[in-house]
Amino acid sequence: MRESWFKRARAGLITAAVLALVFSLAPNVYNNSSLLFMMMTYIVLSQGLNLLYGFTGYLPFGYVGFFGTGAYATALLVMKLHLPIGLAIAAGPIASMIVALVLGPLLRLSGAYFSIANLAASQILFIVIGNPNLQDITGGPYGVKIDEVYNPTASYAAMVVLVVVVTLIATFFRRSRFGQGLKAMADDPVSAEMSAIPVVRMRLLAWLTSAAVAGLAGALYAWNLSVFYPDAVFTLEISVFAIVFALFGGVGTVLGPIIGAGLLYALYNAIGISEPQYFQLIYGVLIVGLVMFLPEGILSLLTRRGINVF
Repeated sequence: MRESWFKRARAGLITAAVLALVFSLAPNVYNNSSLLFMMMTYIVLSQGLNLLYGFTGYLPFGYVGFFGTGAYATALLVMKLHLPIGLAIAAGPIASMIVALVLGPLLRLSGAYFSIANLAASQILFIVIGNPNLQDITGGPYGVKIDEVYNPTASYAAMVVLVVVVTLIATFFRRSRFGQGLKAMADDPVSAEMSAIPVVRMRLLAWLTSAAVAGLAGALYAWNLSVFYPDAVFTLEISVFAIVFALFGGVGTVLGPIIGAGLLYALYNAIGISEPQYFQLIYGVLIVGLVMFLPEGILSLLTRRGINVF
């Protein structure tokens, strides 16, 4: 059984190894480590969103809420309790999973209702964190500062590890019975439940895993940046980017979010900062084109030709 699973997961293991090698060596070739760090962050977020949307059909417009929760949990534990950075980072995904548990009833909704409710929940988190009356606790709109633990080299290495881990998690979802069960639930939840698939439990596990991934990404982001404000980690742009990147490559796959985040974030840095109007136009055209011609992402061009996409 182990050998069989290893064969099925071989492509994922190779992909994870290639990503680790590329991002470990990239700073020696391209000296903008901040850009590389953000590219990895969006690969992680796109993959984390893919774990939920690509396998359950639940599209979380407010996915950024988990990211911001992880970032603030880490920062506040360092600031208020002076915890070692390792423990503070570990608290990031835990805090996000707690939020996900509180928001668990949203999974009773479906389609646009879930997406809108999830978006509203993320905005509530943003409003609470940025409340001036909570400045003594959260820093309010003035943000947080944890420069005493600032270590861009170590945080970069940690993000490389997270990219590898998330790729392996996505491989598990793609190749395991658990992932196949999730897809069966997305296609027909009633039939899946009649087939003895624990729909509620599996859906909740996917929800918590997706939240933990975003929370850990937020924790590492906080460590790498060290100074940030609520609108930097709760901005809806993060959710939009993660969704577009995942959809562009192809959800329900392992390679899709990696390709989408890599290509589109590179495009964003090439023209999106200096020429935002052209970038917005290109993004708009891409989104319309995807919806009309490639709803399953660019990897569907391969599957249409009978090529098995991982």
